[in-house]
Order: sequence, then C-alpha cells, then structure tokens
Amino acid sequence: MDLDIRELTTSAERREAVPILRQLWTDRSPDEVLAWTGDEQYRLFGGYVDDGSDVADADETGRESEPELVAVAGVLVTHVLHHTRRAWLYDLVVDEPRRGQGYGTVMLEEVESWADEQGCDAVALASPRSKEATHEFYEARGYERWGYVIEKRC
Repeated sequence: MDLDIRELTTSAERREAVPILRQLWTDRSPDEVLAWTGDEQYRLFGGYVDDGSDVADADETGRESEPELVAVAGVLVTHVLHHTRRAWLYDLVVDEPRRGQGYGTVMLEEVESWADEQGCDAVALASPRSKEATHEFYEARGYERWGYVIEKRC
C-alpha cells in the first residue's frame, strides 16, 4: 500500500481534512473542527493515495488528478505532572469508503514513529466505552487498556 503521509500545516490543507474529521466528530460544526486543528500544539497528519494517475488518467483538460486525502490523524504531545511525555492521539479517521484497506494501521504506525522522534514514551488515547470495535483495532496493534477516564462536566 502506498500512502503518502505528511503534516497538514496550512489552512487549506486543514480545511481539506475537515470532512473526514467530521466522520468522527459528527456533533461539531466544520468551523469548530477547523478551529481546533489550528491550535499551535496540535499536529494534524494526512494520508494521501494516488490511484495511479498519469497522463493516461488525465482529465479532459489534460491535468493529472490530484492525490486523494483518505485518512487523518491528530496528535498533541503532553507532559503533565508526574506522567511521562506522551503523544495523545485525538483523532484517527479513515474516510468511510476507504476503511478496511489498511490505511488506519499505516497512519497509526506513522504517528507512533513521529511520537518516538518527539521523545515520547507512549502514544495514548481515550475512547468511549461503546466503541468496542475501535478498542479491538488498537488492542490488535499492541495497545493496552490500563485505566479509565473519569470526568464530570462543569
């Protein structure tokens, strides 16, 4: 599988990622999602596929098709109090029609490599209890459930 993964840093790149992110964050507006992707400490990565476009695949204007964004991952590095330096994976979303093709695993491996380069001791995430398939995805890749997130809304 050929997935070109790069950090999305411009407003235009982040805007392109919003529809995929909203597949996870369905209760958030596009503007809300775009706003948090611009936080200076949040890192957004995009995975692009180029389905073999070449001159033979050029559109009627003669232009080759652009690579397609199929997956995104949003990460924030933290070092809070007594905890070790961690990369918190806030978002890992593969575009619905592209799921089940291995893109999520490739994106996760890239986040793990990036986190290691940043001096992180772990990649962590929080997930609602109802997302059992999500938990199975991560556990199959070596992640362990070790505690609970307990919160009370203010």
